[in-house]
Amino acid sequence: MKIGIIGAGNIGGALTRRLTALGHDVSVANSRGPETLADLAAETGATPVPLTEAARGAEVVIVTIPQGKVPSLPKGLLDEAAEGVAVIDTGNYYPQRDGRIEEIENGVTESRWVANQLGHPVVKVFNGIQALHLRDKGVPAGTPGRIALPVAGDDPAAKATVLRLVEELGFHAHDAGSIDESWRQQPGSPSYGADASPEKLPELLAQASPDRTPEFTA
Repeated sequence: MKIGIIGAGNIGGALTRRLTALGHDVSVANSRGPETLADLAAETGATPVPLTEAARGAEVVIVTIPQGKVPSLPKGLLDEAAEGVAVIDTGNYYPQRDGRIEEIENGVTESRWVANQLGHPVVKVFNGIQALHLRDKGVPAGTPGRIALPVAGDDPAAKATVLRLVEELGFHAHDAGSIDESWRQQPGSPSYGADASPEKLPELLAQASPDRTPEFTA
């Protein structure tokens, strides 16, 4: 697939490395310009592009930037994406970094807020796994110790695309319901950072509370 990655930090870098290794056509952009991505491009074969071109022709667009930076993304960012593009949000709200986001503080899920900023539905995944584990711990289906990742979203076709991609990356893809249920995988929840098995993940998601713990509120 043609995949655009917006953000080249830890998660964006890990996904760039894995997805290019799997043979996908990956474009990657960051806020500092394509010239700053020369080393990553040389290592992976990904194409560095300006932010305004990151989604051009893409069947999947991955937004993996600090939550507080989402409103500053270029307007019309997704206008040139492929029809039916699946947009992935990997982000988490950390008030100490992002500042106070009133809607999230008042109960809107992180990814619902991101979808509202982008004007496009999103699928939430990759937000609760360490970048090194995302890069190094994917294994074929049936391998003991395989990590399960929750995938939340409202668009059935987009979610199906993302579920397949998660499996291709070597993780068990667990359908975790709608975006409005994605609080179950936000920071502070039992599944966050747990590297849970396919059997354990549903239990952890069921144990989650919509009330944020104090360290994840402003």
